[in-house]
Amino acid sequence: MIDSGESRPPSRSGEYRDSGGHPRQGVLAGVVVLGVAATLVVAGIVPRLKAKAALLKETRDLAIPTVSVIHPKLGALQTEIVLPGNIQAFSNSPIYARTNGYLKKWYVDIGARVKAGQLLAEIETPEVDQQLDQARADLKTAQANYRLAGITAERYQGLLKSDSVSKQDVDNASGDLDARKAMVASAESNVKRLEQLQSFEKIYAPFDGVITARNTDIGHLIDSGAAGGAATELFHMAAIHKLRVYVNVPQQYSQFARPGLTADVTLLEFPGRRFKGTLVRTANSIDVATRTLLTEVDVDNARGELLPGAYAEVRLQAPAGIPALILPVSTLIFRSEGLQVGTVQKGNRAALNSITVGRDLGTEVEVLSGLTPDAVVIVNPPDSLISGETVRVATDQGTPGAAQ
Repeated sequence: MIDSGESRPPSRSGEYRDSGGHPRQGVLAGVVVLGVAATLVVAGIVPRLKAKAALLKETRDLAIPTVSVIHPKLGALQTEIVLPGNIQAFSNSPIYARTNGYLKKWYVDIGARVKAGQLLAEIETPEVDQQLDQARADLKTAQANYRLAGITAERYQGLLKSDSVSKQDVDNASGDLDARKAMVASAESNVKRLEQLQSFEKIYAPFDGVITARNTDIGHLIDSGAAGGAATELFHMAAIHKLRVYVNVPQQYSQFARPGLTADVTLLEFPGRRFKGTLVRTANSIDVATRTLLTEVDVDNARGELLPGAYAEVRLQAPAGIPALILPVSTLIFRSEGLQVGTVQKGNRAALNSITVGRDLGTEVEVLSGLTPDAVVIVNPPDSLISGETVRVATDQGTPGAAQ
């Protein structure tokens, strides 16, 4: 073999590569091994990183509460308000005796319709009768003494002209006449008083009405209460030709409860019927305990169908509509700050709105203030809901979506 005389540079290991290139092939093999190892490492780490990122995203998503929302329903214009009412007689009066005695006879019983001045009962008053007889006798005595005193005074006036009596005797006779006259007046007054007491033996109806109670019977001892005892109620009367229906109107509706307002009265025992009434007066003061306005509605009852003491529903016809928003009770939040609802604002941020409610409609309530018709209200809000919290609004299909 002929040596060309050319020399080759040494390799990094200090050896010269021969023409076969065996050292170069070793380096390439090492690089390939390292590349394969790196690929395997990357292939194992990347899925784990992706899984970790996905888990983190899911955790963050779950931390944001998903809520269902609705818009308030605009109720019909409020033209009438239905409130409970208490029916009372137009006049309601207990009947007492004005004199003591024993019940002689009664002429009416419960349910009887009577006219003003009609005789209801009679009382025996033997003591009053005897006192009246004595008073009349005393009056006659006083009248006789008065006549005698008049004759004496007149005679003394004649004798005075002839100086048969002194002026003092004449004055005495004149003074005695005046005293006898006063005694007659006193006796007459006593007779009238006892006659009046005797007239109280008869009990008369004070007005047209119906007897609702009879609390005595023949032979019962009647005490008028004049001597400090307990007075005896003989009858109870009620005027039912017209009835008063008392209604407690909530404060929020008191502004239109004015005299002249029409009203319909309904009762369970008269299904489908409405009795016409008119609001005649109010208490002009809100009851601090109930925050209501006491209102009286008068209803004609000429046929006597309605009974005092009955429960009724009163429908007050409002002169103007009262717009109200309707929400289900599942949207309400009861907290120390008062009644609230949760709403979704721009950016899917929650807000707590304080509201004022009107009528309770069962599963729904009227909202009088605190909301607008376009509000996005959260249904079944979580107890932990706070203002400014981010929420996710569920779509109709139950998937997350944005608030509209």
